[in-house]
Amino acid sequence: MPRVPFRQVSILAIASILPACTQHAAQEAAQRQAQAQAAEVARDLDGYRQALRDHNDASALAAGRDLVQRFPHDAAVKEVQQTLPDIEKRWAEKQEQQRLVGLWQYDVAPMAGGTQSTAVIYDSQPSELSVRLVLRRHTKWGQSVYLFGDGKGFVCKGNCSIPAKFDGKPRAIVAFAPPTGEPALMFRDDKAFIAALAKAKKIEFDVTLRDGMKKVDLQYEVSGFLRDNWKPLQVPPGKG
Repeated sequence: MPRVPFRQVSILAIASILPACTQHAAQEAAQRQAQAQAAEVARDLDGYRQALRDHNDASALAAGRDLVQRFPHDAAVKEVQQTLPDIEKRWAEKQEQQRLVGLWQYDVAPMAGGTQSTAVIYDSQPSELSVRLVLRRHTKWGQSVYLFGDGKGFVCKGNCSIPAKFDGKPRAIVAFAPPTGEPALMFRDDKAFIAALAKAKKIEFDVTLRDGMKKVDLQYEVSGFLRDNWKPLQVPPGKG
């Protein structure tokens, strides 16, 4: 039997050991990576849970989305995948409510004859026309509700009936144009209108402009109205 030189045997032995060493090193590296990922997931998951305990939906939403995006297949993240949709829904509802509240503007300021407190919302339809729905309390004139526009105002002779809808349900609003000539429509029954507004999400009016007899559909997303922000004023008896 021919003898294999010692040097050649050594080379063959080393060659056979190298793949095993490389495989072992790769396994150790993968294990370290898995441990690091597990620690990172555990840390971020703890932050997510703390945000939930604090009722901080903004932080929980950011942490949860980040976990799901970076570790979609991690078993520990399954908890986030199950709870995150409810947080997203709640957050979307909160953002929408904030948007609706932000549509209203409140102010207390001097006005001819006294002081007025107003709650104002603009038509939500995209248009060049700017028509405000105004709730007003005035120290001399009492409480009133009206539409206030640009230009020449609205077509309305004497007491006119404005076709309106409250969340899709038809309702007529009796109004009149102010004798002083402002581009406005004053509502006759302000108290009934405000009571209906407080229960509505959207109010629509069909009006006709004096400029070109143009018919316009006005829409107001009113559900963000905060009555406490519309400050009461001292008004004469029977006017508020």
